[in-house]
Amino acid sequence: MEHTTQNRLDGKVALVTGGSRGIGKAIAACLAAAGAKVMITSRKADSCEAAVAELSAETGGDLAYEAGNVGRVEDMERVVAATIDTFGAVDILVNNAATNPYAGPVIDADLPRWQKTLDVNLTAPLVWTQACWNAWMRENGGNIVNISSVGAFHTSQILGSYDISKSALLHLTRQLAAELAPGVRVNAVCPGLIKTDFARALWDGGRGDDVAQGYPLKRLGEPEDIAQAVLFLTTDSSSWITGQEIVADGGGEVGFPRV
Repeated sequence: MEHTTQNRLDGKVALVTGGSRGIGKAIAACLAAAGAKVMITSRKADSCEAAVAELSAETGGDLAYEAGNVGRVEDMERVVAATIDTFGAVDILVNNAATNPYAGPVIDADLPRWQKTLDVNLTAPLVWTQACWNAWMRENGGNIVNISSVGAFHTSQILGSYDISKSALLHLTRQLAAELAPGVRVNAVCPGLIKTDFARALWDGGRGDDVAQGYPLKRLGEPEDIAQAVLFLTTDSSSWITGQEIVADGGGEVGFPRV
């Protein structure tokens, strides 16, 4: 039996939502470095432009951007069309964009912020997947990775609304994997605490050091840790994997409780 490593994406086109910073930016860099042509999108054109300039110089890859609001259908249609117009395909979709407008008990959550959480974290990944499926993947195949969270497996005193949306995203991942096979694989990555601006309130000011001690690997995650998991799921190295989630959390899910 021949053993080969297939962690390359030459000739593939990837679309990454929330791709101008944090985890999304690291994913875009990683996929570009592996040979993919990468379209990034986020709300602010200037942030996207800066990210593309930086990543193009860093990776030597072929990147472009089309700004848009991930929760706005007309923006989604424009971004998907721009991806195909620019690069000729959309083989990979990474649903990374997320929001967390409310912190507190779910029982006290106001409807507008609850709805926004579900719109961005759950409905948008479905709608973007539908758009890529209809525009390209139905006929040509493809690969979808949803960025969930280890919060999907737990209750929380302050992040319950966010965690519920991420738990539902895992079920959506499994459902779409069943529906879109065999041509399209759909998987998810569940990060633990990653050192990004989005999660700064959870790790800044020394709090992260304490959290890290609860992880068997004794450190917080970096955006690159998640990007490498996404790369694996989008290459032929994972060609017999669909409907699954990779937990990338430094061992937090298996660590001994701290008493």
